Amino acid sequence: EDVGMDIPDGDGMLSPGATESRPVPPNSLDLNGTHPKKKKLSAPEINLSLDHSEGSVLSDDNLDTPDDLDINVDDLDTPDDADSLEYTGHGNELDWEATTPLIKGQAAIKDVPQDEVETIPEYTAEEERADNRLWRTVVIGEQEHRIDMKVIEPYKKVISHGGYYGDGVNAIIVFAACFLPDSSRADYHYVMENLFLYVISTLELMVAEDYMIIYLNGATPRRRMPGLGWLKRCYQMIDRRLRKNLKSFIIVHPSWFIRTILAVTRPFISSKFSSKIKYVGSLAELAELIPMEFVQIPESIIKYDEER
Repeated sequence: EDVGMDIPDGDGMLSPGATESRPVPPNSLDLNGTHPKKKKLSAPEINLSLDHSEGSVLSDDNLDTPDDLDINVDDLDTPDDADSLEYTGHGNELDWEATTPLIKGQAAIKDVPQDEVETIPEYTAEEERADNRLWRTVVIGEQEHRIDMKVIEPYKKVISHGGYYGDGVNAIIVFAACFLPDSSRADYHYVMENLFLYVISTLELMVAEDYMIIYLNGATPRRRMPGLGWLKRCYQMIDRRLRKNLKSFIIVHPSWFIRTILAVTRPFISSKFSSKIKYVGSLAELAELIPMEFVQIPESIIKYDEER
């Protein structure tokens, strides 16, 4: 069935029966029906010739250029055979050394000797496992800390186990100040921070019951002496159990610096701890107080003791 629209009559009005005879609009498209053809508009003819005839793109009507702009195409330079862009390489291989621009100050790779070229070292599985062991996680005062074991490796001898004394498992803890880092290090505070955590955590592992600390102060230059703040923090961070179980703090070869530090800190420490401090002037005197069989004395301290 043809669907059409009423065409206005000459006066521009619809016919009288247009409204009544108009069919109901369809609710779907008639995909199989015949559709009226679309009108095709013809494009105007365009003259693309390069002459100056009428309608040409180069005609005076289409060009709006200054009067003094006169371009003679015949006078333009054209590339000759020497300037040919023809690729002269071999096959499909590109000559990167000739075509790749170099950064200013950078030599071509081929000019650098092979032994001077820095290569990235391989990271083996064994090295990866070793790196994982370079960090130790400890819990001090119910707080978790990580220790950089690599940076303190040369200073781990600062604390050692010297065996036992008396009955039971009363430990002898040896602290050798001569193994402390030099304060002239650029990362001195970082090293001491990690060493502090190592000493405190190791002390908790070594001590089961009562214990004593042997502080070897001899053969230690002033620049290796621990600062007052470091010693104070060690005392404050020691667990209450360790404070209570410490029976004696023996200082071997005390210097005026150590005596001064202890005198200054005495008001800040308990009287019980002060009563545990003892001064020993020689290794022979120390041997009269504790068994020396498992106490490791550094060679520098033995030499210092002999020269006194």
